[in-house]
Amino acid sequence: MMQTEALLPVSWRARPRSFVALMSLYESNYIRLQALCGDPVQLAGERWSRVADDCDLQLLVAEQTPYTTAFSLTYLLPGTDAASLERFPDVRVRIYSDACLAEAQQWALRPGHPALTALRRHAERELDQRWALNMMLNKWLEYCLERGHRFY
Repeated sequence: MMQTEALLPVSWRARPRSFVALMSLYESNYIRLQALCGDPVQLAGERWSRVADDCDLQLLVAEQTPYTTAFSLTYLLPGTDAASLERFPDVRVRIYSDACLAEAQQWALRPGHPALTALRRHAERELDQRWALNMMLNKWLEYCLERGHRFY
């Protein structure tokens, strides 16, 4: 049975940008990644998703342990010349299979878009930084799913 995040119970203790809300966001990321990739425990190597009218999406597993999987997820965008490709947003994700959580840990070091630069500048506390990274991952996963991307 597939979970849907709309059916997740909302805790009355969860305030926006709180630790509880951040864990709920990680749970939502996990559910979206499950829809994109299937069972995260089964991920291995390099996978591609290609859909019409969108850039290729690449998933590259970097590390696997019995309870975690670390991978990068990125679009391959046309570069400045016809022969080159640019990897963006090149997000690093860690899945905690036993807890059913997925955390964005790092995005490309130098975002080119002014809105992404502004988000990083305003995220001063650790919790705020994690909130911003994972909110962006959550929305991007939603977008990829809406475009039809799948890795299975």
